[in-house]
Order: sequence, then C-alpha cells, then structure tokens
Amino acid sequence: METREYLSYIVDVIHTTIVATVDEEGLPVTAAIDMMDCDENSLYFLTAKGKGFYDRLIRRGFLALTGMKGEDTMSRVAVSIRGKVRELGNEKIPELFQKNPYMHQIYPTEESMQALTVFQIYEGTGEWFDLSKQPIERASFALGGVESKAEGYWITDACIGCGSCVEVCPQNCIRTEEVPHVIVQEHCLHCGNCRNVCPVDAVEKR
Repeated sequence: METREYLSYIVDVIHTTIVATVDEEGLPVTAAIDMMDCDENSLYFLTAKGKGFYDRLIRRGFLALTGMKGEDTMSRVAVSIRGKVRELGNEKIPELFQKNPYMHQIYPTEESMQALTVFQIYEGTGEWFDLSKQPIERASFALGGVESKAEGYWITDACIGCGSCVEVCPQNCIRTEEVPHVIVQEHCLHCGNCRNVCPVDAVEKR
C-alpha cells in the first residue's frame, strides 16, 4: 500500500488512537486522540489549548501513536507512527468538524470551539502489522519525505545454508532456494530465533 492508504486506514477505520508524548521530566504520557483527516503525507487532529497534551506537543514537537482494529488478537491490524507535529491554528477546524460531526456534541457553540487548535503530523515513519493474515503481514512506510528505515533481521553472506534458522522460524518466512538464505521481511515477526540458532552468526539485526 501507499502512505496515503495507511493514513486513510488510521482515519477512516481505526480513528481513535493512543498517542504518547513526553512530559517535562522526560516520562511518557499517553492519551486517546481521534485522527480526523489526512492527505498524501500527513495526519490532522484537534486538541484544546488548555490541556497538558497541548503543552507537551508544543514543548517537544514530537509524538508516537498506535491504533488497532479487530475483534481479537488474531483478527487485529495495528498501525503505528512516530513523527514530528506542528500547530496549524483554527483555520482547518470547520473542515474537521464537517468530516467529524460528533465534535459538535462536544463543542456545540462557536464560543466553545475557540478552545481548539489543529495539529498536523507532517513528518515521520510508520509500521503496518496485520495478524489476520497467515503468514502475518508487516510493512514500513514514511511520510513527509522521510526515508523509511526497515528494521528486523537479515541473513548475510556468511550463511552456510544449514537450515537451522528455517526450523525455528514461526512464520516459515525464510527462503532456502539460494545461499545465503533470504528472510521475507513482510512476513517476519522480528522474534530473533534465526539469529539465536545460527551456528556461524550469519544473521544480523538492523
């Protein structure tokens, strides 16, 4: 999928996410925040300027979020993003209220809406994790021109083709047609079993 599709899934399917920020003592704080709109490379949400959440966003300019959808673990899709945020003010508020009409029940008057401001997540990286599929599906993406850095395990040229890693892979995502063997990254759980059993230390973590 493209970045816009991941962002649209967050807004339209998940909507309510758990967002982590950092307080003045360097400790994490979480909050439930609705992601209300997106474009090709960013997400938009509202908060009140009187909240501690607002203060942390202004002070740090950074957040991390995770949203999940599914009835149980084995039907669940999770999307996570970490990135930079900036305050846009109130110009976009009417548009966000139109797309999210339930907000009129929380802030019913023009006067009460003055407490709100819009933030944009404009730069960052994300991860898609789908446990509803077999094997699982994992993907990395980026927004705002940031380079997506894939994490996980890779088999190097030191591989001797013994197959020890294949025996312990819970998702059967190691291909043995060639030496070195290849880990299919979009199905890898990042469990590290392959690295732990490799007799020649041919698996590296990046």
